[in-house]
Amino acid sequence: MSVSTPLTLFLTQLLGPPPTAVQTWWTSAQCLQRQRGQPLIRAGEHWRHLWWVERGALRLYYLDRDGAESNKNFFLDGALCWPMTPTLRQQPVMFHVEPLEDSVVWTLPFPADADAPLPSAGWAPWAALEHRALCALLDGKMQREQEFLQLSARQRYARLLEQHPAWAERIALKHLASYLGVTDVSLSRLRSEMGLIKG
Repeated sequence: MSVSTPLTLFLTQLLGPPPTAVQTWWTSAQCLQRQRGQPLIRAGEHWRHLWWVERGALRLYYLDRDGAESNKNFFLDGALCWPMTPTLRQQPVMFHVEPLEDSVVWTLPFPADADAPLPSAGWAPWAALEHRALCALLDGKMQREQEFLQLSARQRYARLLEQHPAWAERIALKHLASYLGVTDVSLSRLRSEMGLIKG
């Protein structure tokens, strides 16, 4: 039996006892300690790892042609994220990922050959996890599109408070504003109008 780590314990609780090949793969995970602002990955690099945030907060963001940042997602304690499609594993990414606070992140490498199957291929619990994650990703993108097309900035912020209360508590206002597509000044004004003191 291999030595347990916080990641293997988390994955076993989530997926059940793994087959031998998967258990061997899990033991290749490494624990990274990243300070706030220390990049986990930069645009132009290859993303071939699963990440699990044991403790901390990450943000995924893009830079536009003028160098302005646009936040697309946040990953807090307990979050799993990985390149779920072959294209994401094969081509350089166009986004950046960095911690918003000092973080402990476990990184589990995928095979060096981006076309090679994962050691977990054919394991039903992993396939079910991938399916749930893909569905959640698609649902999230569709909801985000609907929000930007049909909701006001105030309505978008109210929904964020409802669905992601931890974000509002731990993520700086300027990053939330970028995610919502408004300026931090506008978001501060909205918070004042909504009777929210903190800001």
